[in-house]
Amino acid sequence: MTTSSSPSAQSAPPVGCPAHAGADAVPLSGPRFHTDPLHLYREMRRDHGPVVPVELGGLPAWLVIGYRELHQVTSDPVLFPRDVGLWNQWPNIPPDWPLLPMIGQRQPSIYYTVGAEHRRHVDMVGPALEGVDLFELRRLTEQLADRLIDGFCGRGSAELVSEYSVLLPVLVLARIIGFPDEEGPEIARVLNALADGGADAQQAYVQFGQHMQRLVESKRIRPGADVASRMIAHPERFTDQEYILDLMAVTAAGHLPTADWLGNSVRLMLTDDRFAASLGGGRHSVAQAMNEVLWEDTPTQILSGRWAARDTQLGGRSVRSGDMLLLGLAAANADPAIRQHGPRANDGLHEGNSAHFSFSYGEYRCPFPAQEIAEVIARTGIEVLLDRLSDLDLSVPAQTLVRRPSAFLRGMSALPIRFTPVPTTGGLR
Repeated sequence: MTTSSSPSAQSAPPVGCPAHAGADAVPLSGPRFHTDPLHLYREMRRDHGPVVPVELGGLPAWLVIGYRELHQVTSDPVLFPRDVGLWNQWPNIPPDWPLLPMIGQRQPSIYYTVGAEHRRHVDMVGPALEGVDLFELRRLTEQLADRLIDGFCGRGSAELVSEYSVLLPVLVLARIIGFPDEEGPEIARVLNALADGGADAQQAYVQFGQHMQRLVESKRIRPGADVASRMIAHPERFTDQEYILDLMAVTAAGHLPTADWLGNSVRLMLTDDRFAASLGGGRHSVAQAMNEVLWEDTPTQILSGRWAARDTQLGGRSVRSGDMLLLGLAAANADPAIRQHGPRANDGLHEGNSAHFSFSYGEYRCPFPAQEIAEVIARTGIEVLLDRLSDLDLSVPAQTLVRRPSAFLRGMSALPIRFTPVPTTGGLR
């Protein structure tokens, strides 16, 4: 990835791109995104204001980190649509650009359609998600959580990310969306590859699509009580490609953010003294930890993206038609304009306060049924874990924990734990 934006280091960018804003672009890479992003965002705000010229994989963009500015962008789908076809950088994108699966292409899916076409997809996907019985979802999550914990509870140690937090959401989603249980771990692998944006990201995207193609084909023959079948049964007809792309969007949005919400919440409870006293019995503190994570350690750190439909002004910047705007959800949550007492001030800021941007905002925000599904999976997963392993603790110093190498998603690469060995449930829980 190119990290210099000086004229001597690279050729001049095309007229109209954000690098013409007159300030050096900040590269969206490097360890600080994984170790100390909030301090990095404070420096960006100090040096550039609420709208920051950035460089993403060698290409220019704007990162919106002001709370007010992010609200403006997400509230105006006409001026700032999610229409990747508007992007003025398409001529400069190499065909093997590894971040392309995270940015997207012009596709007939709920994620990249606009206006009436977007609402058509919402009208199909929304009711399919609303059909998930939340009481049954909790029972299913408990069952699958017990199964995973049974796999390591007798050892007295485990690596919680690879053995639990990454697997639980995708196994639950497998059941409610409709694909076979045995495909869950492989789907988890390809989604991790997509989020990390490495050399295998594009191949992972192809494999992800193949999973969903098989799912659509099977549900046409044998429909069931699942999200995929309800989507296909919707009165308005869609093409197989549309079903596949919408199922990819639902699964991707439901898996890694939920896995990281679970993992980040457990990490908080294991490393913050405010939660230590209640860890054994624990249930009354789980919701507090989960809400604090959405404010301070949100799983979706940066969301791509919006594209300016015309030349405009935003946060004192001249944004050109076709410029890409990245939504700095984590940075906006920490904006001093709404955080008068500073981060983690013990003033009840988080208690019952859900005015964060962790689910985005506006027409393209995470649908409410999807938020409910994610919360049930993450909260149930934490509660079952604490019920089963009451003396859970980290097995390594907290400062050695490593984050996923992604500027977009913030989660743990590993979370080693130790506990007193306990017997399996034997399927009797």
